[in-house]
Amino acid sequence: MTKVLLATRNAKKLGELRRIVEAAGLSGIEVLGLADVDEFEEAPETGATFEDNALAKARDAAAATGLPSVADDSGISVDALNGMPGVLSARWAGKHGDDQANLELVLAQTSDTPDERRGAGFVCAAALVVPGGDEQVVRGEWRGTLLREARGTNGFGYDPIFRPEGEERSSAELSPAEKDSVSHRGRALRALLPHLRALA
Repeated sequence: MTKVLLATRNAKKLGELRRIVEAAGLSGIEVLGLADVDEFEEAPETGATFEDNALAKARDAAAATGLPSVADDSGISVDALNGMPGVLSARWAGKHGDDQANLELVLAQTSDTPDERRGAGFVCAAALVVPGGDEQVVRGEWRGTLLREARGTNGFGYDPIFRPEGEERSSAELSPAEKDSVSHRGRALRALLPHLRALA
């Protein structure tokens, strides 16, 4: 059994990768999270792009643990905010990881934006670093529209205010399986599957 580390403490992200690996029939891979390995110092996310941050996190994890490591960096890009919050999505309201405050700030900043200009997209860059071996970086995008109020309780982050293209529901109203099949992170993680298959 090949152990692969997903460099996150986010249980929902971990569940997502485990479901994708399972759905792909990759029986030789066991996905671990940061809670399953000895703690190591994690560098702050200072990259200018999602790809920079994902690669830096995966390199840190692979170097510290000796395990093939996957890391992602993701966020929402709002057209009316010139593509922001972007890489600052997790700390848009000032404090890292305050989902509610971040979401409320984006809603406040776009409150005057007319419906036809409320385009937005989730972006995810995922990196796989094999100690002493290959590095792969992939990107997944998911376009949609910014809602005017939060809807739904599934998902996390900006999910409750994002309505995917072709969908009446917010991404927080989709089931985990529905979201995996279409989301930015699902797309990026599936793009890593051939490389994970090679490890198994």
